Amino acid sequence: MWIRSLRLYAVSVHWMNSGKQIDFEEYLSRYGSLTYKNRGTSMMPLLRQDRDLFTLVIKGPKRCKKNDVVLYKGPQGRYILHRVVRVLPEGYLIRGDNTYVNEFRTDGEIIGVMTGFIRDGREYTVTDAGYRLYSVMRNISYPFRYVYSKIIRAAGRFLDRRKKTRQ
Repeated sequence: MWIRSLRLYAVSVHWMNSGKQIDFEEYLSRYGSLTYKNRGTSMMPLLRQDRDLFTLVIKGPKRCKKNDVVLYKGPQGRYILHRVVRVLPEGYLIRGDNTYVNEFRTDGEIIGVMTGFIRDGREYTVTDAGYRLYSVMRNISYPFRYVYSKIIRAAGRFLDRRKKTRQ
């Protein structure tokens, strides 16, 4: 797979060799697909920041499916890659694999859909059995991971308060 050298500058894609800036929407409409280095931790453990690459295709007229990983532009104009956790008649509930807050997005807000990723030089597609199992398990385990995160946070606050009272 040929990977174009790209770097994200706030809300634009910057061609390293030409100095031209275009945003993801324009890039996807010109070329149809984009491979890019992951930034951020919201999709961990699937995508590791500054290490893994992901490939997107432009979102077509078809509706997204549960477990699709989609790119959209957030409220501050930042590009966000999150997973569809529920398909609704008027849109989607979307959440990062490493987050606990659902967001509502419509078809018109979704720019692209992930088709695969590259980790440690090995390519994976969203049709691979291992990836599909990961996606399903990530959604099934969400309630347990959510409760676990709340318990860990509460325990940390309790220990911090206890430490302060002993000083």
